[in-house]
Amino acid sequence: MPSTPPDLSLVVPVFDEEGSLPRLVEEIRTALAPLALTWELLLVDDGSRDGSLAVMRELAAADPRLRLFAHRRNAGQTAALASGFRAARGGVIVTLDADLQNDPADIPRLLDRLAAGDCDCVSGVRQQRQDSWVRRLSSRIANAVRNRATGEAITDVGCSLKAYRREFLDHLPLFDGMHRFLPTLVRWNGARLCEIPVSHRPRRFGVAKYGIGNRLFRALADLGAVRWMRRRWIDPRNVAELPPASGAPPEQPGR
Repeated sequence: MPSTPPDLSLVVPVFDEEGSLPRLVEEIRTALAPLALTWELLLVDDGSRDGSLAVMRELAAADPRLRLFAHRRNAGQTAALASGFRAARGGVIVTLDADLQNDPADIPRLLDRLAAGDCDCVSGVRQQRQDSWVRRLSSRIANAVRNRATGEAITDVGCSLKAYRREFLDHLPLFDGMHRFLPTLVRWNGARLCEIPVSHRPRRFGVAKYGIGNRLFRALADLGAVRWMRRRWIDPRNVAELPPASGAPPEQPGR
């Protein structure tokens, strides 16, 4: 691993995605090739039951920019992201799914928007979603309820394709299920959020990991935890450093 940190870290949770991984890595290389930046790709295997880990090892052997991590057992998407965030060395962190429904060709647009300087997190908004109507409906309901409970107005919380300035992810408290609320958590941490439209593609390999049971109902259950956090959150923007006093220090009483 190079001693100089890269400009960009990409964090990708992996769970039973052996079919999509070779194409994903190739599309990421193609998308980033024209950019004058260094990058690393962190693939975090979350206890896959198929041959994902073997495919990851084969891909990493051919490209030193790939870094591999493996959970001993399935711990969930939030845990996989947290493992990647802790290990990432880039000043910017991009997240995306391993199933190829996010298009890596959109990554340069996220980076351009982040470089504009007026936001710290760029969240993708999926256009023409290639999911069943049941998944679209459950996602829409969960998104609306999340926004109502958190006081946010985030268009597509469920889109995994996002770019963050890493300082807003450092020391972020993450618990199981909190990946659904990452934009909200970084906003509470002082980040400025903006959104851009991104592509969404049909799944070509494997099977969907989320359905109405573990997407809608689980997300609604997690809202209680987020509302609890909101009431107790310490706002880092609530402090300002004062300039040093000019002249002699004030005389102390009784002297």
